[in-house]
Amino acid sequence: MVLPGTIWFLLFAYLPMAGNVIAFKKFRIDPDGFFASIINSEWVGWDNFKYLFSTDNAFIITRNTIGYNLVFIVVGLVTAVTTAIILSELANKRLAKVYQTGMLFPHFLSWVIVSYFVFTFLSPDRGLLNNILAWFGIDSIAWYSEPSYWPYIIVIMSIWKGVGYGSIVYLASIAGIDKTYYEAAMIDGATKFQQVRKITLPMLKPLIIILLIMDVGKIFNSDFGLFFQVPRDSGALYDVTNTIDTFVYRGLISLGDIGMSTAAGLYQSTVGFILVMITNYVVRKLDEESALF
Repeated sequence: MVLPGTIWFLLFAYLPMAGNVIAFKKFRIDPDGFFASIINSEWVGWDNFKYLFSTDNAFIITRNTIGYNLVFIVVGLVTAVTTAIILSELANKRLAKVYQTGMLFPHFLSWVIVSYFVFTFLSPDRGLLNNILAWFGIDSIAWYSEPSYWPYIIVIMSIWKGVGYGSIVYLASIAGIDKTYYEAAMIDGATKFQQVRKITLPMLKPLIIILLIMDVGKIFNSDFGLFFQVPRDSGALYDVTNTIDTFVYRGLISLGDIGMSTAAGLYQSTVGFILVMITNYVVRKLDEESALF
């Protein structure tokens, strides 16, 4: 029964790891094929990794990548759990499913489509927000040239697109909580808020910790579409929208250096693995039953 899953992991997860050797080579395409290209490419050691750290933008892209992800983890966790609790408390379950379905739709939209939605609001000429500002007699704002607004816009768009999908797991976990706990609490006179604080949240604690550990492992990765498509690759916004992924993409487009992009991916994966191990170790020391492994 585990054979299909094992084959899938070998072919699509473990076998491609051999390609990480490209991170240490100056990759050049060989007419004899891909494997010949890997074998015949010049070995350059750690030179490909220097590209990420020798640039003047190293601090900015690292700050943006980590900073945004920390905000996404905290705000995303709070909004997902809150949304799941609210949906679970709705008396009309059919209406709750309608709300849940409506909140889930944005998850399936491409960031390219979302970027056009955002542009209809923020367009300097005919954007909805500028029209509203003009109606109140306020000067229009060149949104795609003002970096100060974009940390908030990016966080809002990330939460809007992900809260529906993120609440599903918590909602399923809430549905599995034994209802006798709530019945006993109601008999003792507990309010809804007290039931949530004393029953729902403690029951969700193991799941929250596991998902938190997995999110920490992705803290050096960013959603490329969110940081590249939504700001429309505006150069004026690079200080607040440039992350490791977008920086590597622009470097790959301009230089065509596959070895450099592979080094960036290996660096992100290695750091993510280390962070998962450290976070899980800390959690295991505090509460062994809540640890991932």
